[in-house]
Amino acid sequence: MHAHKRSFLSHFLLLLILSPSPTIAATKSPVQERADRFLALANAGYQALYRVNSEAQWVAVTDVTPEHDAAAEATGKAYAAFNGNTAIINQTSELLTHEKELSELTVRQLKQLLLNAAEGPMTNPDLVAKRVAAETKQASLMNGFEFKLNGQKITTNQIDDKLEKSTDLAERKAVWEASKQIGPTLKENLVALRDLRNGVAKEMKYPDYFALEVAAYGMTTDEMLKMLEDWMATLRPLYLQLHTWAKYKLAEKFHQPVPKKIPAHWIGNRWAQEWPGLVEAANIDKYFEGRKPEWIVRTAEQFYTGLGFPSLPDSFWQKSDLYPVPPNEKRKKNTHASCWHVDLEHDIRSLQSIEPNARWFFTAHHELGHGYYFKAYTRPEVPYLLRIGAAPGFHEGVGELISLASSQVPYLQSRGVLPADFKPDKTAFLLDDALARSIPFIYFSCGVMPHWEADIYACNLPPDQWNARWWKYVSDFQGVEPPSPRGEEFCDAATKTHINDNPAYYYNYAFATVFKFQLHDYIARKILHQPPQS
Repeated sequence: MHAHKRSFLSHFLLLLILSPSPTIAATKSPVQERADRFLALANAGYQALYRVNSEAQWVAVTDVTPEHDAAAEATGKAYAAFNGNTAIINQTSELLTHEKELSELTVRQLKQLLLNAAEGPMTNPDLVAKRVAAETKQASLMNGFEFKLNGQKITTNQIDDKLEKSTDLAERKAVWEASKQIGPTLKENLVALRDLRNGVAKEMKYPDYFALEVAAYGMTTDEMLKMLEDWMATLRPLYLQLHTWAKYKLAEKFHQPVPKKIPAHWIGNRWAQEWPGLVEAANIDKYFEGRKPEWIVRTAEQFYTGLGFPSLPDSFWQKSDLYPVPPNEKRKKNTHASCWHVDLEHDIRSLQSIEPNARWFFTAHHELGHGYYFKAYTRPEVPYLLRIGAAPGFHEGVGELISLASSQVPYLQSRGVLPADFKPDKTAFLLDDALARSIPFIYFSCGVMPHWEADIYACNLPPDQWNARWWKYVSDFQGVEPPSPRGEEFCDAATKTHINDNPAYYYNYAFATVFKFQLHDYIARKILHQPPQS
């Protein structure tokens, strides 16, 4: 079977280079004709293998078994073998030496081919195979992990619920520590992955994996970090005021002295990246009581159809995995919300664990934003290689914009969540927006996450310093500290999903946060002619 795959791939790549040209307008230059011929086949091969790989990865994250892991690893290797094939790299590089003779669309596709190749360059097939195997192993370890509280299984939804609602500091500390149990399990393989990811980047002449990922923005690591630091500096006065208000509020809530740094288990989020539940007047969870999870996601779809977009295809509802695994089932799945463009055409799916509360209401609107963005550029004039959005931050920004819109009182009233006579405390809702969805998040997404990942990839930070560096950044950027010392026997960074399966990516959420408020402000002022705070 493997020999058959190699034979097929070899023949396909030979066609890619030698296939005769279709009829092309005579006005095109010879190099443009050659590029068109090359890209027609490259796009076809890319889409075919992308679909097969995405399908296998989907099965592996929605039903964690050794068999599904093995299938995901096999398709991952085939996908990498195509993207990173030396024939594609060489032909692409040669065509780009004639960049001035090529159309902008052609150049963008060629550059994307090289970025794709850098994730698995077959100039070093053994390295790529090891990386794919390690990525599969990490996903399996993460998706199959069972958290325990006092010896009993606890889900991530239950962890989040307790951190949002419990007023017992001893219980909160135990729950918070339970949320970190997965770190040591993931650390050893994450160390191996760091080296393998850096290895594939260096094969394509990038200094490290972080540099490869920020190249999607046409930026260097230093330029990206400088931009993120500038954003934090701009917001610093506001953040200090919010931090001071929050620590006094939390000290009052838990009957404790006001701390200098906020203890992490006081905050209603596992990573203190958002500070929900501090503004009682803006807490709307009670209005979701009695709702079904299905209503949440159907309402999210109606947001988009109300704007004139078509309904999601039937396949979305048939193939998505939207709700928690029932307690009586042994199946394990990834619990992090995501949306998938499985075939780069019309097979769009979402992975969620929706429960009837405000957090999942906003999340469902965000994830379907990805889905409708997929649909928006699924059209003939957009080649498969470019069906990835303008940049990852734009993708996240679209989802975040809709999530923000779904939290507005008029919309919540129109959906019957809030009663028609509901009179919001506008100051309370603005404060909650700042704390639960915006300002603290900037210091996590601009500060802690990208700086820690830049350290481990670009600076090759030794693993025996990983946890100390993580908590240094949490302290310096967020003003938060652990409830008790966290030594190197822990790996608290690895408890964040993206560190494992979407590395050197999190700054995209910072970009998205800035982008969503720019769009929100424009829509409010220029289209709706109302203040953006309404």
